[in-house]
Amino acid sequence: MTPVPAARPLLGVEEFEELARSAPETVRLEFINGRIEVKPVPDGDHREIVMWLQDVCRDRRPDMRLYAEASLKVENYRKGRAIADAALAPRKHFAGHGDWSDPKGVLMVVEVTSDDADTNRRDRMEKPVGYASAGIPVYLLVDRERRMVTVYSDPQDGTYLSSVSRPYGAPVSLPEPVDFTLETEELKDFAD
Repeated sequence: MTPVPAARPLLGVEEFEELARSAPETVRLEFINGRIEVKPVPDGDHREIVMWLQDVCRDRRPDMRLYAEASLKVENYRKGRAIADAALAPRKHFAGHGDWSDPKGVLMVVEVTSDDADTNRRDRMEKPVGYASAGIPVYLLVDRERRMVTVYSDPQDGTYLSSVSRPYGAPVSLPEPVDFTLETEELKDFAD
C-alpha cells in the first residue's frame, strides 16, 4: 500500500498576510491551526473589559503597557498569526514591528470571549496552544459566557502546565513575570 502524501496547507503565511492586509476594516483575520479565522469585532462590553484591564495594568505595572488588538506571530503554532485582544509588554515594545509582531518580550496575552459559535474552539482550545507554543508566559482568558477568568501559565512544549480559574468577583493571581493579583469584582458590571 502506498503512503498517502500529507495534506498541504491551502494557504501559506505570506498569502495569508497579504489577504489580511487587504481585508476591509470591519473584518479581522487570524491564521490559526492552518485555517483562516474571522475574529469577531468586539461589542461594547468586550471593549470595556479591555479598557478596564488597561487601567488595572497601568496602575499595577506602570513599567508596562497593555496593548489592545496585538497582532502576533505564533510561529511554533503551525506558523500562525493571532490577534490577541490585548498584550502586556514593555512600553514601546511594538515600535518598528510591522503588521505582525514577534511575541518575544510579551509577558501576557488577554482574550475576552465573544458571543459567537467559534469562541470555545478558538479561545479555550486553540489559543492556549498557540500562545504556549510561542512561549508567552501568561495567558489570561476572560470568559464572559462562564463568568470566569482563567490564568494559564508555565508554558512548556506547546502547552501551559498550570491553569487556575476563578469566578467573577474572586481575586486571581497573575504569576511571574506579570506578578500581581487581579481583583475581578468589576467584571460583574459587564455580565449579561
